[in-house]
Amino acid sequence: MARTSVKSTYALDVETVRKLERVAARWGVSKSEVLRRAIDAVAREQAAAAPSPLEALEELQKSLKLSPAGARRWSREVREERLVSSARHQWRRR
Repeated sequence: MARTSVKSTYALDVETVRKLERVAARWGVSKSEVLRRAIDAVAREQAAAAPSPLEALEELQKSLKLSPAGARRWSREVREERLVSSARHQWRRR
């Protein structure tokens, strides 16, 4: 299967290049293939560790330490601000 490639240039320190070459030789693949596999493994690991959208929302809400009464007050204030700044409200005031 043909693979679309994008050539890129990166600066690596000597020790990293030596490690890359050793892994490529051990696996019997190109240095590019070693980098592809390593990047893929890290990306999969991060995706698995990422919270679901619902978990992220719950974490955010907990971090705000907002009580139910405080949340209602905030919601009321936001609605009032939106009403005051809305174009329809401005038109009605004329």
